[in-house]
Amino acid sequence: MSTPMCLLGSKEIQDRVTRGHDPDLFVELGSLTKVITGTVLAQLVKAGTVNWHDPLDRWLDMVPKGTEITLRNLADHTSGLPRLPPGPDISILDPYVSFTEPVLLRLLRNLDEVATGVPGRYEYSNLGYAVLGHALTAVTGRTFQQLADEHVLGPLGLEAGAMTAAPPAGHRLVPRRLGRPRALWTLTGPILPAGGLWSTPRTAARLLVGLVVERRLGEPAPSWSRASGSLWHNGATRDSSVFAGAHADGRWILLHRLHGNPHRTDSLALKAMKRSAERGGGAVPLG
Repeated sequence: MSTPMCLLGSKEIQDRVTRGHDPDLFVELGSLTKVITGTVLAQLVKAGTVNWHDPLDRWLDMVPKGTEITLRNLADHTSGLPRLPPGPDISILDPYVSFTEPVLLRLLRNLDEVATGVPGRYEYSNLGYAVLGHALTAVTGRTFQQLADEHVLGPLGLEAGAMTAAPPAGHRLVPRRLGRPRALWTLTGPILPAGGLWSTPRTAARLLVGLVVERRLGEPAPSWSRASGSLWHNGATRDSSVFAGAHADGRWILLHRLHGNPHRTDSLALKAMKRSAERGGGAVPLG
């Protein structure tokens, strides 16, 4: 296989690392970040800090009253907000570079006009998770990194910064072209809670097991997609893609690839899970 790949798993899924990938170097996680954001929300609900059904305008004064979007709507992609932040200046080479804090605040002041659907209807939304992350930091007065460390990583026994937007430069695995590092998307601004975290594949696997297999923090957050008793989430940036999933019987898989088509990443992970089911007589495949 020509694409650098790291596959980690359990129960008839054999670990594989190819073409210079490394399970102990930081890689981009893309939208797998959303399970961190959703888990922070779930933990704050458990602590009584917020409620799933709190309207967004309760915590963000600039949001128009009566918008009817709840924190739960943002977490399960039923907010009615579009997939991407609106605006003609979004570059396809770096789609979030122009999505700055002032832009987010302007959108929040006009959120009733930004919405393209009504709350309750499913539409996958990166913008929704950017808004959710902003709300959680506003409620707590903590940075997104602090929330991730305190409410997810620490309780799972992971070190602070084990998942971060700013991994040490010498410990990153980045895509290269003609021997030079490829340009990365700008994911450190308001879009961070939707897709900006890095971690090592090994850390991401520990996150998956802790949240979904062992359920050490309780019921998994609504960020996870659910199918036939299985939970999964994927993520992709310009040159990086990941799939994380687990069956109810405890089988799980974490696949990260560089330079690869994200749909191919999903497909390879699902096939590996299917093969493990055929060998072990386990549950139906994910997806």
